Amino acid sequence: MAAFKRLLIGRPLKSTELGEQKLNKRKALAILSSDALSSVAYGPEQILLVLITVSTAAFWYSIPIGIGVLFLLTALILSYRQIIFAYPQGGGAYVVSKNNLGVYPGLVAGGSLLVDYILTVAVSVSAGTDAITSAFPALHEYTVVIAVVFVLLLTLLNLRGVTESASVLAYPVYLFVLALLVLIGVGIYRVMTGEVSPELHTPVGTPIAGISLFLLLKAFASGSSALTGVEAISNAIPNFKSPAPNNAAKTLSAMGILLAVLFSGIVALAYFYGVSPLAEVTVVSQIAEETFSRNFMYYFVQGTTALILILAANTGYSAFPLLAVNLANDKFIPRMFTVRGDRLGYSNGIIILGLLSILLIIVFQGQTEQLIPLYAVGVFIPFTLSQTGMMVKWIREKPAGWVSKLAINTTGAVISLMVTLMFFITKFAQVWSVLIFLPIIIFLFHRIKKHYEAVGDQLRLATCEPAVPIEGNVMIVPVSGITHVVEQSLNYAQSLGAEQIIAVHIPFDREEEARFEEKWRSWKPDIRLVTLHSPYRSIIQPLGKFIDVVKRKADESNYQVTVVIPQFIPKKGWHNLLHNQSSLLIRAHLLYRKDIVLTTVPYHLKK
Repeated sequence: MAAFKRLLIGRPLKSTELGEQKLNKRKALAILSSDALSSVAYGPEQILLVLITVSTAAFWYSIPIGIGVLFLLTALILSYRQIIFAYPQGGGAYVVSKNNLGVYPGLVAGGSLLVDYILTVAVSVSAGTDAITSAFPALHEYTVVIAVVFVLLLTLLNLRGVTESASVLAYPVYLFVLALLVLIGVGIYRVMTGEVSPELHTPVGTPIAGISLFLLLKAFASGSSALTGVEAISNAIPNFKSPAPNNAAKTLSAMGILLAVLFSGIVALAYFYGVSPLAEVTVVSQIAEETFSRNFMYYFVQGTTALILILAANTGYSAFPLLAVNLANDKFIPRMFTVRGDRLGYSNGIIILGLLSILLIIVFQGQTEQLIPLYAVGVFIPFTLSQTGMMVKWIREKPAGWVSKLAINTTGAVISLMVTLMFFITKFAQVWSVLIFLPIIIFLFHRIKKHYEAVGDQLRLATCEPAVPIEGNVMIVPVSGITHVVEQSLNYAQSLGAEQIIAVHIPFDREEEARFEEKWRSWKPDIRLVTLHSPYRSIIQPLGKFIDVVKRKADESNYQVTVVIPQFIPKKGWHNLLHNQSSLLIRAHLLYRKDIVLTTVPYHLKK
């Protein structure tokens, strides 16, 4: 197993090699912005899907709506730059909300993001799989299998370490950016040279009947789904090379510029080409076909788009484990999330994320489109809380230049809140579950925290009751026969100098009981044997009752009762299936008794 593990994830790394696993700006931009950049493939389309309910003539509104989305993007980028420098330890919206608004707003932000990163993986991989099965319809019936395989591959890649995964995933991300930049450049050139007929689109400013402020806000909220993933860099600051905050801030700015250029380019081309969203063909596909026809560049755009949709899941793999570390350090989720694996990544978080994503894909049979609104609202709740938290921070601390910082965060908070409310108002049927699972998650966080506090309180020497002195030891050794296993266990018990050793045999019939007692007297006459006849063939019940009797007598003299369990260990693991595992059953039954000590004495078989 160790050799197989090394083959899959590589050789273990020393703790001193952690610095070599940090990301430079180029690799960080690729793996941490893949979610945000991939949303260009569906964000503009979401705007058109709302506007088409009026008419295709209303598509000119996509231009001012797109400008509004860019305005919100600018506010978020500026705000998260401030968060990066204010909280360089990472944690993003969770840390900001907890420190400035209180524990429960922090848990709302943290819980939302944890769920959102799981949805990121499930939705992104499913979307990428749909792109593949659309190109190869024969694979459609294997959608779930293909999606699960992609999740397993991404999980494995991330278990190999953040640097190695970044090295592999950077190429498809930058190819996607290149493909879309070429697409936008050629498309704008065709528009400017008059190759695109002006009759394909309604002039900006044309009055359209049926347009309302509510519908425009709904379109704006839908288009804002293109901003999912913007917060990932602020969560993953510890993954950057030193100076981490500076590198993270520069990477965030680069991501914002790329996202703005790609998003605005696709929105503009969709308007000039008069593209309408279709169920079977994406907006990006229609723009690429109109620009290049069905040549190499068209398939290059489609191929890189499918790749980026799948690789967008990697943002979840980068951000989820680090957010989990912050929650685990605050004792709101299990401490196992703070443990680094062989390759110095937080492997428990990576594995749990992969398993939960696979579960979602299987439950929804790879059709996760209905999760997209839930996915978006799961981002905008933390957006709103983090912006509000930064507002409180600036008002409370009033550092130099705090008024301009406050203005940025206030703008971001107001727009994020508006988008969140619009999602609840217009897509309540798809996002109502957030009102159920968030309280449940916060309740679980609270119970885990209470458990850790209770454990710490009981283990702390200052608060624990004084230990009762132990005057001696009584050892009980369950024996099934006269064997080397039993002999080794008895020798071990005698070596500890116990005041009394009691061998306990539990026969199922009287004849066997008499034979065993006679053999014992010949073999170990100096060790007391107690036989407990069991007419109902139970080992646990008579042994438990006997331990109770011995314990009551031992308590009178402050003696400790220790149960020594003999156990032989087969040479090969599968040999365990051939034995009844009585010692395991005894140990499992007695493990949670507060008044005894359990000791297992293994005897390793050689063949």
